[in-house]
Amino acid sequence: MQANSNTSTQPYGEKSLNHIIENAVRKNWNLMALSDMGGESFTFSELAERIEKLHILFETADLQSGDKVAICGKNSSGWAAAFIACLTAGMTAVPILHEFKPESIHNLLNHSGAKLLFTDSSIWESLDSEELPMIEGALYIAEHGLPFSRNKKLSEAFSKLNELFGDKFPERFSPDNVCYHRDNPDEICIINYTSGSTGVPKGVMLPYRSIWSNIRYAIDHLTFLKPGDGMVNMLPLGHLYGMVIEMLHPLVKGCHCHFITKAPSPAIILKAFTEVRPKLVITVPLVLEKIIRSKVFPQLKTPKMRFLLKLPVIKGIVLGKVKKALIGVFGGELMEIIIGGAPLNAEIEKFLYEIKFPITVGYGMTECGPLLTYAPPESSRPHSVGKIVERMDVRIDSPDPQHIPGNILVKGENVMKGYFKNPEATAEAFPKNDGWMNTGDMGTIAPDGTISISGRSKTMILGPSGQNIYPEEIEQYINNMPYVNESLVIGDHGKLTALIHPDFEAARKDGLDHKAIEKIMDENLKAVNARLEAYNRLNGLRIMDDEFEKTPKRSIKRFLYQQ
Repeated sequence: MQANSNTSTQPYGEKSLNHIIENAVRKNWNLMALSDMGGESFTFSELAERIEKLHILFETADLQSGDKVAICGKNSSGWAAAFIACLTAGMTAVPILHEFKPESIHNLLNHSGAKLLFTDSSIWESLDSEELPMIEGALYIAEHGLPFSRNKKLSEAFSKLNELFGDKFPERFSPDNVCYHRDNPDEICIINYTSGSTGVPKGVMLPYRSIWSNIRYAIDHLTFLKPGDGMVNMLPLGHLYGMVIEMLHPLVKGCHCHFITKAPSPAIILKAFTEVRPKLVITVPLVLEKIIRSKVFPQLKTPKMRFLLKLPVIKGIVLGKVKKALIGVFGGELMEIIIGGAPLNAEIEKFLYEIKFPITVGYGMTECGPLLTYAPPESSRPHSVGKIVERMDVRIDSPDPQHIPGNILVKGENVMKGYFKNPEATAEAFPKNDGWMNTGDMGTIAPDGTISISGRSKTMILGPSGQNIYPEEIEQYINNMPYVNESLVIGDHGKLTALIHPDFEAARKDGLDHKAIEKIMDENLKAVNARLEAYNRLNGLRIMDDEFEKTPKRSIKRFLYQQ
């Protein structure tokens, strides 16, 4: 079964991402654009000046259109400015999660062939320039320094950047001076890595048309956002969801993005909501679930509230007040929350639909920049993820797509061009080489086109702040530890737990009893965590007395052990 969206009738030449960005900068010149919560801020005019100076730097340093520029740092206005400067200069941006360990960052910088690196001083100090032969220079995002350069022209340009800017614009820098790279729809603008430290890296090659199509859809369907509206930006900018939907999309509407630069704890997030009063919140399930479990459920479970909720006439009034109070938690102006990355907890989802909260659950993936499906809150249904977005087609590979889950295949403007330097992975994603990409997810599709995800054939786990966690990478470390026979890493109520089946036979031969094995496994856990980034460290372990159940191919039946 196949569903089609309405194909855009716009002329091909109008499918320009940089044209949208250019117009937004000019139109909103005096409005606030980017702020770090408690830190620096940029108006659109100041952002335009920062972008122009970086363009001068790129040009003077002899960077060419299509050259790779990596960005590895904590969420900040400076990160966003560097990224937009890359897009609007025709550079290929290579976002890298700042949580990666130095060896992973080395690996991805070398694999991508990046010539420049924007980073934080703390990250650069942990790297070894000798292991980065292709990097011509490193620039600090916040500190505005050039700690490393192999490019004489880059060094000279950086030292007199303000002078070069003044020479180019001797009168004044005005909206009329904003003129950005004329992007070709199939030109690569982002290489986003879905894996870091082990195996062959999978760098998703996203063309300008993919990001343009995502932005165009958000402009057309989230029409309540207006110039000057505030956004709370808490998702990782290194991922497409935070980068495109939470940051770039509101920015081109003239909105004011506020970046949470610290670890986004519930207290910090709630404080930001109170200050910014956003109309739109884009988040992952865990953040919303924590807020509801801490702020709402305790009140609903008091004896008085339990009694009132049993009274049919009173129940509606009470739930209406609960809804109003919850909107107040988000700042009082909330019109919509979009949840992405993973399904909502069933209890939370049921409650939110019962109080008619303005929530919707979407579906996407890095390979589609990221949008695949969406439904506005008024037409959103429990356990579903909406309909395929415009300029995209979807097909369910199943004999009965309405009732029997099958692989979800997609085709259209949002789809990547493939994996960088990885033809094997590209061929696996496009098995018939006909433009249809296998998402790796399973689902069904209703007669009206509404899609439901039945399960992920991929094993990715979503981290607490939206990071992609690949359990196989962690399991490789665990399986190399003493007395480990096999292991499985699972998501366990927002945390990671390792299920470990020890090599009991080897342990007993060495005279170890069960208590001694438990102690060794605890030591193994500490050793593994020492090798992992903070966001994908294990919270605990459970010892499994029996081997994991296997498929005929001897693969572990993961679905049997998920929470």
